[in-house]
Amino acid sequence: MAYVIAQPCVDVKDRACIDECPVDCIYEGPRKLYIHPDECVDCGACEPVCPVEAIFFEADVPDRWSDYRTADTEVFTGLGSPGGASAAGPLSADHPLVSARSEQPA
Repeated sequence: MAYVIAQPCVDVKDRACIDECPVDCIYEGPRKLYIHPDECVDCGACEPVCPVEAIFFEADVPDRWSDYRTADTEVFTGLGSPGGASAAGPLSADHPLVSARSEQPA
């Protein structure tokens, strides 16, 4: 299991979690941040610093955002495990679940 970033992060991407992550496993997509499940060490450092309360332990994701449990895994299909977000750079696309959401006004 790993931590998951759910819907409240979409179009927000505060990045405080990136600064807290000791293993550099939080990747930036165009509209949302993603935790790489194979690189996450389940330390939980990211969860309390999220200002929009979007980060949950996988088993604790609220039912209304349950689709996000697999989004953070599926977005890395084909990419594998680059071994760190800072070296890999931003993801070229979001998961279809995120891409399908209407953009929130700024």
